[in-house]
Amino acid sequence: MASTNDLKNGMTLSIDGNLWNVVEFQHVKPGKGGAFVRTTLKNVTSGKVVDRTFNAGTKVEVATVDRREMSFLYRDGTDFVFMDAETYDQLPIPEQVVGGNADYLLENATAQVAVHDGLPLYVELPASVELVITHTDPGLQGDRSTGGNKPATLETGATVQVPLFVTTGEKIKVDTRDGRYLGRISS
Repeated sequence: MASTNDLKNGMTLSIDGNLWNVVEFQHVKPGKGGAFVRTTLKNVTSGKVVDRTFNAGTKVEVATVDRREMSFLYRDGTDFVFMDAETYDQLPIPEQVVGGNADYLLENATAQVAVHDGLPLYVELPASVELVITHTDPGLQGDRSTGGNKPATLETGATVQVPLFVTTGEKIKVDTRDGRYLGRISS
């Protein structure tokens, strides 16, 4: 248990049986009445964001979330199997938990995995990854009808928009948060 006066961004709270990450908080001391804490909370499992106000000094339950560096090993049906870098324990993580990150996961890629009571909550990839383009159509000189971009299929099967000069077989850097092309990697 902790007090609302001890809240920090990124802290995970257990409220009404659900886990919530503190996105933002603000202590408010009005001229009249008691102080309170205004928070923005994000549900760890559903991603729903809510604003909630607590009286100052209210006790809240802090959930222990273990964030570990893990390596992606392989896919087993709908599960993604990760291995803890320190203990070598293998942890199957359901496809729903991995979510859109599956588009940027290669074997042996490292990621941060958050676990609460043995249950995987979410997988966090680095901000960018380097992937090879397995197929893209050649860009035609003078073709600017698409704003100078064309679709490219990556080695993970994901499709991203790349500039016309990028060719099949090149290694590019991709932003894992929104799938943007960030540049070519010189070999």
